[in-house]
Amino acid sequence: MLKKYIHSATFSLPELDVNPEEDMLLFDKPYSCTSFDIVGKVRRQVQKKAGRRVKVGHAGTLDPLATGLLIVCIGKMTKQTDSIQAQAKEYTGTFMMGSTTPSFDMEHPIDCEYPYEHITREMAEEAARSFIGSIQQVPPLFSAVKFSGKRAYELAREGEEAKLVAKDITIYDFQLPRFELPEIDFRIQCSKGTYIRAIARDFGEALQSGAHLTALRRTRIGNYRVEDAIKPILL
Repeated sequence: MLKKYIHSATFSLPELDVNPEEDMLLFDKPYSCTSFDIVGKVRRQVQKKAGRRVKVGHAGTLDPLATGLLIVCIGKMTKQTDSIQAQAKEYTGTFMMGSTTPSFDMEHPIDCEYPYEHITREMAEEAARSFIGSIQQVPPLFSAVKFSGKRAYELAREGEEAKLVAKDITIYDFQLPRFELPEIDFRIQCSKGTYIRAIARDFGEALQSGAHLTALRRTRIGNYRVEDAIKPILL
């Protein structure tokens, strides 16, 4: 659940020109709306035009507090969601150094603070380079990963701690275009299954500090780019 001061975005979609039999749309998801909010509005519009039920789904969830590229598949194209999700992704955003939250982003309030003044740009860039390649990553506790038949976030909200297993991921590139402590901007290219929130956690630890996400944007999935996406209309 989002913090009380973060309100769900209210938005509308322009009239969509789609083939209900088989089609794919790119959207630039707004801040604080869910991926399912977009899918729901697409489904209602497509089914109204088609006059029947139409299968609609997305190819890779974005957290409510993230923005950027969301691919929505329609009709027969929904069979391609797995292959689309398997493609490399690119994200940009901001790490806030010196503090952590239980979810590693702004969904929850800061729970711990750490020194960060010792961090230099050289240290940060060396830490970023250490992530490049095939690595193991423990998913965030506030995630949709299943543990003992439940989603990890369900256990977390019940006050239980799941011991999640590390998974193999690949970081293809990790750049730091802006270094202005306590903020560090990043650009990451990574494989399917990578949690950028977990990168924030591990990046903070690698610099003997803490970190959480204050901004996250997905800019690319394979050859699909957010520059080519439909922008929902915020109300």
